[in-house]
Amino acid sequence: MNQIQTLKGQAALVTGADSGIGKGVALALAMAGAKVIINHVDAHEVAQQTVDEITAAGGEAYAIHADVSNEADVQAMFAEMYKQYGTIDILVNNAGLQRDSKFVDMTIEQWNTVIGINLTGQFLCSREAAREYIRRGVVDGRSKAAGKIICMSSVHEVIPWGGHVNYASSKGGVMMLMKSMAQELAPHKIRVVSIGPGAIQTHINQAAWSTPEALNSLLTLIPYNRIGEPDDIGKLATWLASDEADYITGTTIFMDGGMTLYPGFADNG
Repeated sequence: MNQIQTLKGQAALVTGADSGIGKGVALALAMAGAKVIINHVDAHEVAQQTVDEITAAGGEAYAIHADVSNEADVQAMFAEMYKQYGTIDILVNNAGLQRDSKFVDMTIEQWNTVIGINLTGQFLCSREAAREYIRRGVVDGRSKAAGKIICMSSVHEVIPWGGHVNYASSKGGVMMLMKSMAQELAPHKIRVVSIGPGAIQTHINQAAWSTPEALNSLLTLIPYNRIGEPDDIGKLATWLASDEADYITGTTIFMDGGMTLYPGFADNG
C-alpha cells in the first residue's frame, strides 16, 4: 500500500467485487486506505482471493455473501459489515449482469433477473447506506461528506442497445435513481454519483475483445482506440469517494474512451 491514503480510516462496501470492474474498484479503494467489504453471490473462493490480495499488500478486506436483489440478504450484509467495521462511509453499487435476447424473444425471467440485480439491488443497498449516513452524520477528520454512494451505470444509460433491452433499461433506471437520490440526500451531506463505463475488459463482455477480429470491430466504437481496464474505473471511483470530489453529486461521469461521442457521426454520419 504505497499510494496516498486519501480514504484512510473509511469503510467501503463494493458489491459484485469478486471479479471484473468490482474487483478493480475494491483493490483501488484498499490502496487508498479504505477497509473494504468484498460482496459476492456465488464465488466465495474467488472473493477470498481478492481479500487475500488486499491483505497481502497491507490493506484490510472481508468477504460477505449476499444477493443484492434480496432485501433480507442486503440487510444481513450491512449488519455483518457493521460488526466488522462499525459503519460504512463508501458504497459502490457495482453488482450487475446481462441476460441478452432479442426483444420479442425476451422472457420475463430474463427481464426480472437483470432489473432485480442491476436496478433493485442498487436501490436496496443505497437505502441501507443512506440510513446509516443520516444516523451517523459527518465524522470530523474522516470525510467532508456524511457518506458517498457510487452507482455503476453504463454508456447504455444514454445509448440504446438492441438485443439488450433489459440491460439498457436497468442502466437508464440507475441514472434516474442516482439523480433522485442525490437531490433528496444532498441536504444530509450525502453525495451520490454514477460512473458510466464504456467497453471494459472483463469476463462479462469477453466475446467482444477476446479475438483480434472482435477487438478491431469494438474499437470502431471507441475514438480513443483502446479498451478500458478495471483499474481505470477503480482510479475514478477512488477519486470520486475522496474529498477532492466533495462538490460533485447528482451526475454521471462517463469513462468510455469517447464511445458516447457517437463516432459513427465523425464523418457527417
